[in-house]
Amino acid sequence: MNLKVTGLHLEVTPSLREYIENKLERITRHVDNVIDISVTLSVDKLVQKAEVNVHLSGKDIHIEASEADLYAAIDLLMDKLDRQVLKHKEKLTEHRVQSSGEVQQPSL
Repeated sequence: MNLKVTGLHLEVTPSLREYIENKLERITRHVDNVIDISVTLSVDKLVQKAEVNVHLSGKDIHIEASEADLYAAIDLLMDKLDRQVLKHKEKLTEHRVQSSGEVQQPSL
């Protein structure tokens, strides 16, 4: 997994980068096919904004989050990203076909 952290109008400190890496471990636990992750942090007056582009095999996910605090924006961003990755994973496993060619029916 390649990780790129970019700061617009702010300096990305080692502690901020480590915080992002720790939060992204949750995403890499759900899927193994993460190719590239690009995180962009920016400041515009009083709004702290965090964006992420995740390149999975077969899917690109783009998420944005804005808050007054940068760490809160990163937390919100990772929550949104976690939901999107789980949704993508469910879509992949939901449409399995049995070897006989019959579609599996959900068990009740």
